[in-house]
Amino acid sequence: MKKRHACVLGASGFLGSHLVHHLLCTGWHVNAFDRIIAPNPLITADLLDSYTSFPGNFFETPDLMQALEGCDVCFHLISTSLPKTSNENPLKDVQQNLEGSLTLLECIRNSNVHKIIYSSSGGTVYGIPQTQYIREDQPTEPLCSYGIVKLAFEKYLALYRNLYGLDYTILRISNPYGPLQRTEAAQGVIGVFLGKILRNESLTIWGDGTVVRDYLHVSDVARAFVLAAQTNTHNKIFNIGSGVGESLNTIINLLRSITGMSISVNYEKGRIFDVPYSVLDITKAGADLGWSPILNLEEGLRDTWAWLCHQQSNTIKC
Repeated sequence: MKKRHACVLGASGFLGSHLVHHLLCTGWHVNAFDRIIAPNPLITADLLDSYTSFPGNFFETPDLMQALEGCDVCFHLISTSLPKTSNENPLKDVQQNLEGSLTLLECIRNSNVHKIIYSSSGGTVYGIPQTQYIREDQPTEPLCSYGIVKLAFEKYLALYRNLYGLDYTILRISNPYGPLQRTEAAQGVIGVFLGKILRNESLTIWGDGTVVRDYLHVSDVARAFVLAAQTNTHNKIFNIGSGVGESLNTIINLLRSITGMSISVNYEKGRIFDVPYSVLDITKAGADLGWSPILNLEEGLRDTWAWLCHQQSNTIKC
């Protein structure tokens, strides 16, 4: 049987690193594309024969075409903006993320790739929820440019299917966390919190800590991507989350219990783009993709803390 061949755009990022590893472990050959291909600590020596790195520029057609060559499926994980800063320069957001992604679609149309899996945002495309659990058919009213651009590209994927027959699946992901998440980044609250705890710094909460989100371990996200690539379904958009909402205050209390450390918290004025409650309904992903989360929040936090402690074994006792 011919080995399945995938191109992962954004392969050196947090999610991309886990996706590459999961693809390799399930028998795929992977073309890993990113601006700089960083070493992936998840890839063991026995997997390297099925791994090819393609450092390149996402905005250069020749670089993309080289990475796509020979691939059946493309996973698009690249984004250059963040929800909390995208409104500061919407034009740049459109130029880099929407125009760049449309260039990618043209490259795919001129390649042998038959399916694209797109990493969209379950936390921003819907805006203020209309129901307790957000289904895929809820109205989409993003409050930031980041969400608008994600939603716009979703529409272009549907257009390219109608015009050219390109198959696609969109995964609207909640809030992933886990090993390899950057602890000094501007996004990813659990990674940021754990980094501050390791450095014995105070945590900053925007608002009173009652904002509720849907947190999902990155290994469960990676598994959803692979299932989306392997499953034929007439549904094209899936929520990928835990299906369970937790407040920031609950997260902090869990981290106090898991780390055994004293954690100080500073509460600042809330931000306009932070919706008060966002939990995804994941029923459709279960029915069509056969996917559901494996790790609950406490298990996932313990796994992430253990990984960080291992990385910091010379400087901290966990």
